[in-house]
Amino acid sequence: MSDLFGPAPEPPASEGKKLSATRPLADRLRPTGLPDVVGQEHLTGPSGALTRMLESRSLGSMIFWGPPGTGKTTVARLLASQVDLAFEQISAIFSGVADLKKVFETARLRMQKGRQTLLFVDEIHRFNRAQQDSFLPVMEDGTVVLVGATTENPSFELNAALLSRARVLTFHAHGEASLGRLLERAEAAENRALPLDGEARDLLIRMADGDGRAILTLAEEVWRAARPGETFDAEGLRSVVQRRAPVYDKSQDGHYNLISALHKSVRGSDPDAALYYLCRMLDAGEDPLYLGRRLVRMASEDIGLADPQALVIASAAKDAFDYLGSPEGELALAQATVYLATAPKSNALYTAYKAAMRAAKENGSLLPPKHILNAPTKLMKGEGYGTGYRYDHDEPDAFSGQNYFPSEMGRQQFYDPTPRGLEATLAKRLDHWSRLRRERGEP
Repeated sequence: MSDLFGPAPEPPASEGKKLSATRPLADRLRPTGLPDVVGQEHLTGPSGALTRMLESRSLGSMIFWGPPGTGKTTVARLLASQVDLAFEQISAIFSGVADLKKVFETARLRMQKGRQTLLFVDEIHRFNRAQQDSFLPVMEDGTVVLVGATTENPSFELNAALLSRARVLTFHAHGEASLGRLLERAEAAENRALPLDGEARDLLIRMADGDGRAILTLAEEVWRAARPGETFDAEGLRSVVQRRAPVYDKSQDGHYNLISALHKSVRGSDPDAALYYLCRMLDAGEDPLYLGRRLVRMASEDIGLADPQALVIASAAKDAFDYLGSPEGELALAQATVYLATAPKSNALYTAYKAAMRAAKENGSLLPPKHILNAPTKLMKGEGYGTGYRYDHDEPDAFSGQNYFPSEMGRQQFYDPTPRGLEATLAKRLDHWSRLRRERGEP
């Protein structure tokens, strides 16, 4: 399918009317040259990476990474035509090892006749590791120029060996400006304006969710639905095209991008942004209990002892959703999100945990000092277990100040509280105990 659009090539005169009536708008507006591509100027503009490649008349293997409807397939076709390479296209969804062997053999025969093949592989991340490795020989000997398209992060989904032989180029989701330009091109091609008022037009652009193909498909739906002289407002548009589901895959990049945005908004003390991303994920069908678990994690990682109540509220929100279900329980998640975002922030506990874990791994064979070990047997008492232990409740200020670390390590400091929230009080306590140790000559 085409996925980025520009001026349409003219169909043969004998078929023009028939084709214009049957071909989808997205297909009719397929670009005929790289400058016609909309929304990827960082790649296709005068100084773009792809423009420079074409000027050199030499293409290397590439991975096109970006969301749907941003032009990956279209650009691959344009590259092949402008460098005079044979174009072959396969999809990892429908192809297997046998299909790959046929494509490779055809490309080898073509290479013997002096023509190279640009092999475009859609959804390349769906090939398993062994299938991805099968591309390496034909890439290395120049039989094919591989252009793989993926909506997923190549670093996670593609073999390191494949990535080392290909350049990753990122395609961006369309912004409102480029989607608006696509609508203008569609109106010019149709020789009629979309029957939408200003608010409805803006809504149509938002409905496309950054997908160029989607905006043209939605435009076609509007033209089909409009009666003569009718103009849709925002509510009328919703009733005509219904609502396009958000582009969101709960197991892939959309999921990780939004949970990252939620977490960073909470950490950045922006309750409005945090609530927005929580609602986006709920609206897209994310498991609310997953969100509840992530909120619990945020309470410990980014707030910690600056406000211990944050962990209590996050845990209670998760349990409340588990008890009430959806949609009633979603409000408890919203409450926890806003509380966490507005709580004093500290990663002191998180930092202390990581430092203590490193020390534990490095010094895992060291025994605790004998004076803090129990001595349940005479032999252990004879070995000095428990000797010299001082019971803190019998000491002044209920504090002995003795060393509890293995003797070989000496006293360590992992936890360094911030001056925010409850941690300001904890810092004063720690300073007090440190002063008592010094006064009593404890190490």
